[in-house]
Order: sequence, then structure tokens, then C-alpha cells
Amino acid sequence: MAINTLRSVVVLDCPEPGKLADFYARMLGGRVEGEGRWVEVTFDSGTLAGRTLAFQEAEGHVPPRWPSAERSQQFHLDLYVPREELDAAEREVLELGAELLEGDDGGRRDFRVYRDPAGHPFCLCTG
Repeated sequence: MAINTLRSVVVLDCPEPGKLADFYARMLGGRVEGEGRWVEVTFDSGTLAGRTLAFQEAEGHVPPRWPSAERSQQFHLDLYVPREELDAAEREVLELGAELLEGDDGGRRDFRVYRDPAGHPFCLCTG
């Protein structure tokens, strides 16, 4: 028997939950709910419908460093986009405040690695 039910939610520690929630809501087409130390992004339609990303204030937050054994990423999000839309998607995430960490090696790989405004790595993937 299961002890409980796993909610469809991922929680990211960060210094400013509202700011990071806004970044992901704008990037993924979600809605920011709440304020303060815990903020959520919810999705009403598409492939993320019914899922939640949550952002929790963490005092003294030390962002992961990718790649690094000393400050490992611990997890990352893979976000899929059609290959023909990858360059446009990259422009959008950079305008929202992401930072490119590693390109796709001139199209030889099917992903590019970025850092969100709080330092968490994520990938735009075409595979």
C-alpha cells in the first residue's frame, strides 16, 4: 500500500520565488499563483496541464554550478522544442533572463544548456 500520493510538482529553492516563478511562467506559458516564500506556476492547457512548478525561498541559497562536482546541479529540467524553433526559443529564454552555458556544438547535439536567473540549469532539447 502506498503511504501517500506523489503530487505532480517540482520545487526549486531560490532567493526570490516570485521573480523565478515569473521567469518560468513566461517561458512555459503558465500562471503565477501566490507570493512570499512559496510561489507556484500552474498550467491549464497543453502538455503541462495539471502540473505545477513551485519556488521556495531559501535563505543563503547557493546556486548549482554546471558542470561541477562541488556544487552539482542535483537535477535539471529538459524542455523540448522543435529543431526549427530552437534559435527563436533561445532568443526568448535569453530575453527572459536565462544565460547560455553550453551550445549544441554547431547542431551536432540535440540540446543546449542554460542557467535560469537563480542559477538552476535547464536544457532546450530537440531530440
